[in-house]
Amino acid sequence: MKSNRLNYFITILLVLILGILSRKITGIPLFIGDVLYAVLIYFGFRFLIMDSKKSTSLLLSLLFCFDIEILQLVQIDWLLAIRKTTLGHYILGEGFLWLDLLCYVMGSFTGYYFDKLFLSSGIN
Repeated sequence: MKSNRLNYFITILLVLILGILSRKITGIPLFIGDVLYAVLIYFGFRFLIMDSKKSTSLLLSLLFCFDIEILQLVQIDWLLAIRKTTLGHYILGEGFLWLDLLCYVMGSFTGYYFDKLFLSSGIN
């Protein structure tokens, strides 16, 4: 069990680095960062609630990502101030895009299948 948590932590760090690099290196399409964001959120839930089913983490990551995207439609001053910070921009995004929802679906399922095939055993 402890080994799985370490695997998830290392995966989170790698995906985080890849996600940041995808925004810094020119030539990489912006949607790659959105896909990696969803992968990161999936593995974040796996790290936090390892004892649950992988499908639970999949559902929670989709809900979280969709909530963040829909929250971008809200234009409250304090929320806009948070979005202007680097970390706030990475987490909360900037503007609502329908394509981002598709990217989140792709990323969440990518994380789920990667997890199922390579990282964990036991609880589905």
